[in-house]
Amino acid sequence: MALRVGVIFGGRSGEHEVSLASAASVVKALEQGGHVVVPIGIARDGRWLLGGDPLGALAAEARLALPAGDATGSVKKALVERAESGSVGAAQLVRAEPAGGLPPGLRRDLDVIFIMLHGPYGEDGTIQGLLELSDLPYVGAGVMASAVGMDKAAMKALFRAAGLPVVEYEVVLRREWRARAAAVSRRIALAIGFPCFVKPTNLGSSVGISKVRAEGDLAAAMDEAARHDRKILVERAVAGREIEVSVLGNDEPRASLPGEILYSGDWYDYETKYAPGQATVRVPAPLAPEQTRRFQELALAAFRAIDGAGMARVDFFLEGERILVNEINTIPGFTSTSVYARLWEASGVSYVELVGRLLDLALERHRDRGEILGGGLRPPSEPPPRMAPAKPALEQ
Repeated sequence: MALRVGVIFGGRSGEHEVSLASAASVVKALEQGGHVVVPIGIARDGRWLLGGDPLGALAAEARLALPAGDATGSVKKALVERAESGSVGAAQLVRAEPAGGLPPGLRRDLDVIFIMLHGPYGEDGTIQGLLELSDLPYVGAGVMASAVGMDKAAMKALFRAAGLPVVEYEVVLRREWRARAAAVSRRIALAIGFPCFVKPTNLGSSVGISKVRAEGDLAAAMDEAARHDRKILVERAVAGREIEVSVLGNDEPRASLPGEILYSGDWYDYETKYAPGQATVRVPAPLAPEQTRRFQELALAAFRAIDGAGMARVDFFLEGERILVNEINTIPGFTSTSVYARLWEASGVSYVELVGRLLDLALERHRDRGEILGGGLRPPSEPPPRMAPAKPALEQ
């Protein structure tokens, strides 16, 4: 069944360019699936852009805004170019709405929303809450799961409570660091040691993350993370293989075959993650059958621990024979060549099928929520047919 799908992209976070590239791929796949796409851009200042070509307009803005001294500038430029290749041509807009609320008419005119916003104000539950207030079905995790999936400290606390194996970590408030830096440094040295990673708690795509090899390098890394967030996560650097598993579903999720991230750099930073040729993904990962199954089981357990919905990518470390859950991403990178999509392709689900299934799951979750609220939500249209399960994927 053809749907009228709003695709929201851009946003106010440091992952703006990644969002544009993801949206370009999603728009193409939705159109191939026979759906009507309504592109909805959010500028860096929070303005909503509708009509015309918001994707092209934001890509043009992003290109002009790239700072000359940004170490990731060339990577961001390449992401913007991928977005421009998926735009409709002229970057003219019908209107720009102010920040802070859902533009009028969207609730009436759209069947479902596909959120392609990465990072704060998109992946953290804020826009999910706005869409629920507006009674609009949307793809992906709900408010609570999105917020927890964005906040690495809360995520790891839930993982621990669920009995999942996680890397040793400490959480430091920015105020605490600035007031008692020497005491915090001693605590980190004793509890975590070096090398370690210092991360903003509420960002993704390796933005603001530093690898600290010795205590003398800690202050600069803490200051960098504090520029991005009021909470800072410090965790032990793991020397091991990096394995990722994609999850798809609502209350009965399925796990893809695992993939392994391979790169020659010191760690999986922004440039390694997004620049062409810097990293490769081995799909499926060369693992023993029992290891493959264990990664899938832990991915599903992590998904359930945060009460995930729709999609997620779960990232792991394999340290010797020990599997450690690193983090979960509720809106992973979503181009046709991103890890999330490639893992499902290897598990028997094409990109176009994957996008269609996510629409099904969004409508399914909206119906379930309507039952809980006693039918207060608008009745959904007839659900599209379910996609047959992919044979290699794990169901639980």
